[in-house]
Amino acid sequence: MPIEILPPRQSWIDDFIILKQALLRAAPSGAAIHHIGSTAVAGLPAKDIIDIQVSVDALDLIDDAAFEREGFKRRAFATDHCPPGLDLAEGELRKLFFKSTGRPANIHIREKGRFNQRYPLLCRDFLRAHPTAAAAYGLIKHRLAGYFPDNVDAYYDIKDPVFDIIMEGAYDWAKLIGWSEPPGD
Repeated sequence: MPIEILPPRQSWIDDFIILKQALLRAAPSGAAIHHIGSTAVAGLPAKDIIDIQVSVDALDLIDDAAFEREGFKRRAFATDHCPPGLDLAEGELRKLFFKSTGRPANIHIREKGRFNQRYPLLCRDFLRAHPTAAAAYGLIKHRLAGYFPDNVDAYYDIKDPVFDIIMEGAYDWAKLIGWSEPPGD
């Protein structure tokens, strides 16, 4: 299936709200649920896939059957991208990954307090607060999809380091404003 970047849609917020209700029924007590990724940033073009992060105290608290009952199929343990120059323990990048069997959605389950759990929240909030950076990122995504419509590996091989560049500014911004992780969406 070719990579297709779509104009922003209000329906992405509505779809997140519906998916969140199912995730709340499946997730362990105390889980925080956040809308992440490009569909969570107003005005940003995106693939028509809702990305959601479920933050939990420990990955072994996840009950696969509870998620399956709510329409989410587990794919595997996964490891997130590690930015160049960082030496992170494996646990800082580990996650569980589920896909929705209905409306296209990626569910990233990460442990609270880990590097990979904070990264998408800070990135999202930074792009929300910096529309010029968000617009430039949107342009990069359009061009990558144009150059590599059928090559997901090439798309992400370039997109991941772009995020690492964005995040350098996001870390400075977070310190400047005293950013802290939001409790949930």
